[in-house]
Amino acid sequence: MVGLKLFRTGTTKSGVTEVTPRLAEVEADVQGLVEEHMETLLGVRFLASEYGTGPVHGGRIDSLGLDENGSPVIVEYKRGVDAGVINQGLFYLAWLMDHRAEFERLVRDRLGVTAASQVLWSGPRLICIAGDFTRYDVHAVREHRRSIDLVRYRFFGSDLLGIETVASVNGGMQVARRVRRQAVARAAVDVQGASMMELAGVVDEALLGLGDGVNRVERKQYRAYQRLRNFACLCPPQRSKLLVYLKVDPQDVDLVPGFTRDVSGLGHHGTGDLEVQLRTPKDVERAQDLFQASYAAA
Repeated sequence: MVGLKLFRTGTTKSGVTEVTPRLAEVEADVQGLVEEHMETLLGVRFLASEYGTGPVHGGRIDSLGLDENGSPVIVEYKRGVDAGVINQGLFYLAWLMDHRAEFERLVRDRLGVTAASQVLWSGPRLICIAGDFTRYDVHAVREHRRSIDLVRYRFFGSDLLGIETVASVNGGMQVARRVRRQAVARAAVDVQGASMMELAGVVDEALLGLGDGVNRVERKQYRAYQRLRNFACLCPPQRSKLLVYLKVDPQDVDLVPGFTRDVSGLGHHGTGDLEVQLRTPKDVERAQDLFQASYAAA
């Protein structure tokens, strides 16, 4: 983002005019804009702003939310570079884990009983949004056993906002995910056969290999692949196929019966409006462009 240059075309005789990047005047400008459009920008449903942590902790969490997979999310903002943003966020994350019932009541009041019953406490997240981060910040998040995203922002002109994921770590769920994956794999092999599990491994490798910063989140009904927000959801193997849901507009795809399907408006596990049906490794190769498009959109 710091090295990114943005130009408007056709505005001068030379053909282009640079749009100068800038930081917000005050931190609240970033916070207000993100909170208003949190689901679009971060894939997080907004719950509360400036949430008080009580007299013992004596602080206020900038933003509270719930992501697409049901994970609790704390969002902390800084106008520029601030060495304390990660530690401040981790302090509030510790408070959150000690006040689960309070958070679930908040979810129930804002989003309903069903959402409150599906909160995923194995993967609480901290998203830090700031003007920039140092290399020490990036190193620090990789040392913590927590799910942390560092997001850099810039305003361009009067009506453009750019955000960039600087670092994304999902370290706190590694052991739990590995144990669950082994258990699910053993059960699936017994019931569905080894071929579908092998195919699931091929899909897993393909999705993780799309780029840096891909996190994997395990839910009972699906496995989400996340780059700040979900870009793919892989359902448990069926007898003869795998279903993957992508964040690709079905109207932009030449749908092929038996391979791709528009599921916008239809109920299904995971997130995404394009269903991809995979039966063989060749199908995974056919789906690579769709995987890449969904990853890029995230």
